[in-house]
Amino acid sequence: MTHVIAISGSSGSGKTTLIKALSQLENSCALYFDDYVEQTTYPSDMKKWLRNGADVNQINAWRFDEKVKALAGVQKFDFIFIEEPFGRERSALSVNIDSVICLEPPQDLCLARLIQRRIHETSDSDLSGIKAYLFDYEDYFRDIYITVNKQVKLNADMVISGTFSTEDAFEKVKHYLEDAYIVNLQ
Repeated sequence: MTHVIAISGSSGSGKTTLIKALSQLENSCALYFDDYVEQTTYPSDMKKWLRNGADVNQINAWRFDEKVKALAGVQKFDFIFIEEPFGRERSALSVNIDSVICLEPPQDLCLARLIQRRIHETSDSDLSGIKAYLFDYEDYFRDIYITVNKQVKLNADMVISGTFSTEDAFEKVKHYLEDAYIVNLQ
């Protein structure tokens, strides 16, 4: 039986890194939400979206949702680890998720990771994208991350809070999966 495990958390929380490690477990695979983001995935005015209650059902990731459903239906893998920032909160995908692991490091650590990522992706002569992101982060992105994570935690099966290494998070998730699904993971 295939189990779909959603790894959730704010941008910079370590979702991708953890999923890469977990997908190395025998008979497992990974899907990354960001690989399926299109221009129409998010509401055009995220600040307004936040003011109106941050309804994650307005996040339209239909290609990602269809890929998860298709992979889960094949019964080829024991575990499919998905990067799903919204946990079970998007009804289009919630019925396909067996467990949600929510990562919750301090928000300042997430921001530091995001800045490092953007610096790595940006040429030395073009820091305007980083400046614009930091302006938006202070204006509303930070509040979006906090608001969405609060929603996700309400229906999460496991929350990993504080500062943690990828190795520590991997071991915690591995033990959770072994207990929850009565398997021995190698």
